[in-house]
Amino acid sequence: MFGMMFILNNLFFIYRGNRSFGEMRNLDIGASLRTVRKMKGLSQRELAKRAGVTNSTISMIEKNSVSPSVSSLKKVLSGIPMSLVDFFSIEASIESEQKVVYRSDELLDIGTGPLEFKLIGRDFPNRAMSVMSETYPPGSDTGEEMLKHEGEEAAMVIEGKFELTVGDEVYILEAGDSYYFNSELPHRFRNPFDEPCRLVSATTPANF
Repeated sequence: MFGMMFILNNLFFIYRGNRSFGEMRNLDIGASLRTVRKMKGLSQRELAKRAGVTNSTISMIEKNSVSPSVSSLKKVLSGIPMSLVDFFSIEASIESEQKVVYRSDELLDIGTGPLEFKLIGRDFPNRAMSVMSETYPPGSDTGEEMLKHEGEEAAMVIEGKFELTVGDEVYILEAGDSYYFNSELPHRFRNPFDEPCRLVSATTPANF
């Protein structure tokens, strides 16, 4: 799954370019960090010391004076410690009660540049899987280095087509086609075609 592999292989969770959370919709990182820090009984100074960052970094993030990159937030959360998955679950619970239905404009877009990766159910506590709506523009490629990680993944192509490599086999998938494989097998995704490809994917365990 192209989207989740970008998440795993670029710094912590996000793709090349280390996108900041300020570019994502509906996130109040500052309020969430402040709430989590107080829940853990930590002062800004103590959290900064544990995470290996400056006091001003914690202060500016909590005031939303700066928008932390994914790697920066990961480093701050390591001082608690807390994963991004758990952090987002808490962040979402602050905003509203547990959701069941997610409207199209409520999905968290974790893509960068022309890539669009919309995460479904980001506020669902202790998710066992990650489900995403992924769109790959022409020329998209995970790179020559094959991807490999724990878990299983599956997807169905909704429109367009793309090229999937698993092990030594290369497949062309079109609208209506699907895949399911062990993610520990080396794999690669690319869209060498002239039209965008959109698919709905799922991976377990939840990595984001």
